[in-house]
Amino acid sequence: MKNIRRINKIKSSVKHSVTSKFVVLTALLFAVRANSQLNAKQIDSIVDKAIETVDNTVGFAIGVVKDGQIVHVKGYGINSVDSKDAVTADTPFGIASNSKAFTSAALAILVDQGKINWNDKVIDYIPEFKMYNDYVTNNFNIQDLLTHRSGLGLGAGDLMIFPDGSNFTIDDVLTSFQYFEPTTAFRTQFDYDNVLYLVAGELTARVSGKTWEEFVDEEILEPLQMDHSYPSYSTAFKNGKLAVAHAFNGKTLNAIQNPKSDLNINSKQKMNGAAGGIWASANDMCKWMLVQLNEGKYGTNLEETLFSERQQQEMWSMHTPINRQQDPRSPFKVHFSGYGLGWFLSDFNGFLKVEHSGLIAGMSSEVTLIPELELGIVVLNNSEGAGFLNGLMGFTLLDEYLQLETGVNWLEMAKGMQQQRQQMGDPDLEKVWEVIELNKDAKIRKDSYIGIYEDNWFGRVEIFEKSGDLWFKSYKSPRLSGKMSFYKGNTFAIKWEYQDMKADAFAIFSLDENGKAQNIKMKGISRFIDFSFDFQDLDLNRVVVNP
Repeated sequence: MKNIRRINKIKSSVKHSVTSKFVVLTALLFAVRANSQLNAKQIDSIVDKAIETVDNTVGFAIGVVKDGQIVHVKGYGINSVDSKDAVTADTPFGIASNSKAFTSAALAILVDQGKINWNDKVIDYIPEFKMYNDYVTNNFNIQDLLTHRSGLGLGAGDLMIFPDGSNFTIDDVLTSFQYFEPTTAFRTQFDYDNVLYLVAGELTARVSGKTWEEFVDEEILEPLQMDHSYPSYSTAFKNGKLAVAHAFNGKTLNAIQNPKSDLNINSKQKMNGAAGGIWASANDMCKWMLVQLNEGKYGTNLEETLFSERQQQEMWSMHTPINRQQDPRSPFKVHFSGYGLGWFLSDFNGFLKVEHSGLIAGMSSEVTLIPELELGIVVLNNSEGAGFLNGLMGFTLLDEYLQLETGVNWLEMAKGMQQQRQQMGDPDLEKVWEVIELNKDAKIRKDSYIGIYEDNWFGRVEIFEKSGDLWFKSYKSPRLSGKMSFYKGNTFAIKWEYQDMKADAFAIFSLDENGKAQNIKMKGISRFIDFSFDFQDLDLNRVVVNP
């Protein structure tokens, strides 16, 4: 009866609750045998095959829930190429943007408590919050923080949190939005953002009287007995062995050293983790999937409530439509797509899929829920470039678990995608460095560029000379420091000392009538650069000449 009620209820709201990030999951919803069981040995075989098929993988943790039970949860591989410690079901991974669903759940709890309403204006709780014009500022509500429809461009402001280790505070975030130019009209288009989730975290703190981390820990993690999950890297680091992220240097995978930037920062000023700060184990993520599939209920007999069914329906309703893009590799079609509150949603031939992925340097996660079938799958890994494998491994598990006949070998597809990407290399970077090599003997007036420049939201950067070369450094994001190589005209290519994620950038100078640089515009060099390196949003103007 529970399945029948769920199906009728969700089908009635499908037209409001539909989207997808990986459209190939259409293939998962054919020839379903809802009572099929995939045993541990079969799942082990699938994961072992995935690790064998796709190169440069270090470790995985997999969890599967079905019909209200955890049917499989296990770690595979190792958590570090240095320590060789085995990944277990309790090994915490950085789940990155899968943290967003915890932030929406935190706000849903506050709604249930009668402390806020979803349509309340943000400025009623955070008066200093200011958007790019007065109308948007005065009408921006709590749901707008979670739905990626602000009018700002993709990843706007993410340089305050990418790469990690910056000195930006939540106060910097709250006052930054007024300096961005919108790319679309307010509430008209989906453009994924992170920093507005930080505002949601701050709003949670101001309403509850607890930091976002404290609220998530005390109101979500502890009640669900997610004992190997933590709201921040600092608490995870202090409490046990973590999965270690790994970057691929073209030949080998190497462990990434986390800067531990949040270990000793004043808690009133530091950034919160509302956009991507949670570390969680596969075992605990199964508990999280179960409370989602049980409509906010948990406990031995589902006698406890984390959030109400009404709030879950709000989180699983489509608030921002997303333009449909059919994946040519998919044998089936997606009819609708959109974003809820912390979740991507999609319609697959009458079924609802609820999902999200997460990516940080050298680590990724994928959560997929099929509510009508009471099925959930989580895949965590700690290898750069394996994020696409998370989804495809999930597809394979669904194919096998539900005995679907899609005719698609998802693991071979993953291997083909990886090989294609490796063979392609990075042609943009390669061409740029060819030009730099040709122009290496060009004479430039370094003193024309040396100085301090400032952007309204990013703060100050300095161009200085070091061992005969020009260098770039950011004051508030110290990991963005690197040598500048002359490209052509008044453009230089910066190779960052930070290489955990590939983000090398152009610095394009504008000169005055005397040949002195007055302004710097920037943009990423590679077409593969992560959108969170939003160099294009910077407008750096000279404030000090030859300091």
